[in-house]
Amino acid sequence: MESFLAFLECPECRERYDAHQLQTVCRCGSPLLARYDLERARTTLSPDLLADRPADLWRYAELLPVQDPSQIVTLGEGGTPLLRADRLAEALGMSHLYIKDESGNPTGSFKARGLAMAVSRARELGVHSFVIPTAGNAGGALAAYAARAGLTAHVFMPADAPPINQIEVRLAGATLHLVEGLISDAGREAAAMVATEGGMDVSTLKEPYRLEGKKTMGYEIVEQMGWRVPDIVLYPTGGGTGLIGIWKAVEEMAALGWIDDARPRMVAVQAAGCAPIVKAFHEGAEVSQPWPDARTLAAGLRVPKALGDRLILRTLRESNGTAVAVSDDAILDAQRELAEREGLLVCPEGAATLAALHQLLQEGWIAPHERVVLLNTGSGLKYAHLLE
Repeated sequence: MESFLAFLECPECRERYDAHQLQTVCRCGSPLLARYDLERARTTLSPDLLADRPADLWRYAELLPVQDPSQIVTLGEGGTPLLRADRLAEALGMSHLYIKDESGNPTGSFKARGLAMAVSRARELGVHSFVIPTAGNAGGALAAYAARAGLTAHVFMPADAPPINQIEVRLAGATLHLVEGLISDAGREAAAMVATEGGMDVSTLKEPYRLEGKKTMGYEIVEQMGWRVPDIVLYPTGGGTGLIGIWKAVEEMAALGWIDDARPRMVAVQAAGCAPIVKAFHEGAEVSQPWPDARTLAAGLRVPKALGDRLILRTLRESNGTAVAVSDDAILDAQRELAEREGLLVCPEGAATLAALHQLLQEGWIAPHERVVLLNTGSGLKYAHLLE
């Protein structure tokens, strides 16, 4: 299974970079995107060829960046279920409601996808040490995959991050640096370490390959729906890598001829106490402004400004989507509703998508007959300190 990786490209200035050399961001400051020779892939790869492959994210190996399979660092990530939520749909008066449940990933969240890919590709390119700022789950995932590969990891995390995230970093042998403040403060300290001591910065979109791991959610959703795209995808948006990645996957599948011209409307869901993307979207801005005094119980949504905000906002507009902010109380109510109606103990970030669905149904933005996918990004068990 040969990778069709061709080059890296800046989505802003269109400058190209060698994908076989270690890269970070474009000289203009934008994240870089991996591009593949999709014309050649179209002649040799088809959905039928995927049918007998293992049900993990590496089934899409030709459309992923790792060149040498021996360099893959895996704990069995991907292949998560797309669950029909029939009882919840009936209560909401809907016909087709699905939950992409990422809680079964190694380390209990979708962060396993991105960090498996980033660590694998970086190791292939000669990296031995990693640095990451995180709200919690990404740090745990990096620690796990670095341990799996026998590599070094430094994790910078807000001191009030969920306790389990701190524990899993330490247990995996990574060095945990607790920082007073938010993920943005952790990011400054992580960048300072990289500048003075070296190491690969694998924070959100500061390297090209976490996105490639996250995009496999898009491939899986469409494959699990019989190679049809859903009408709407609601995505809990902090750094927004998965939202950008799902849209990238859809565009790649269209270029491969695997789907028709239909596209999902993408919805960015944020917490009312930290909603920079929502504010920028409804103001018609191309970038967001840092959110002052960011507060929410959903740690993964407490991102005052995303590096990929321009790409997030562009995706929402290209897809005819929208952005919604929901309260912490609505998130907790939705978490209980998902547990009672579908038996799913989801993370607060995942519950936020149901809170947003209630709002968009009431507003008439979503019609009852449309096929809607909610992204649950992790296990609620990682947030036991919030549960009654």
